[in-house]
Amino acid sequence: MKYITTVNGTEFNVEILDDKHIRINDKLLDVDFESVSGQPVFSLIIGGKSYEAYVSPDGDNWEVLLHGRLYQAEVEDERERRLHGAGGVSANENGEFHLKAPMPGLVVATPVSEGQSVQKGQVLIILESMKMQNELKAPRDGIVSRIRIKSGETVEQKQTLLSLL
Repeated sequence: MKYITTVNGTEFNVEILDDKHIRINDKLLDVDFESVSGQPVFSLIIGGKSYEAYVSPDGDNWEVLLHGRLYQAEVEDERERRLHGAGGVSANENGEFHLKAPMPGLVVATPVSEGQSVQKGQVLIILESMKMQNELKAPRDGIVSRIRIKSGETVEQKQTLLSLL
């Protein structure tokens, strides 16, 4: 699995190859990564060097405390990145935002209604494509101004699904 990880503003491409090997950007690393007694503390051995890190969720991101320094990390798998890019997601704070289908599919559910206030990250539409359900989320706080589809409806890629003010 490939991930795009942003740590304190610097982006890294991370690929998990197997239980003992990862690739960060173009560098192949031997790793040993274990949770310590089910706690949010992890033991990490990279290239024979041992590290201990405290890892905790922070909303949609992660906080990592390593060697007394706190790092903010955002982790996105490559599929999420493609979905955001293909869907034209933009967190423009002003004006109307149009949520578009990142791929053709079947609308499974619309858990919001017109006139409803929504928060950034809240699920607006559940779209099924290739037997996988994808949650399309609000890129910012707002109000659902218009829903243009119904559950059970088939949609095309880049079709406008709903509008957010």
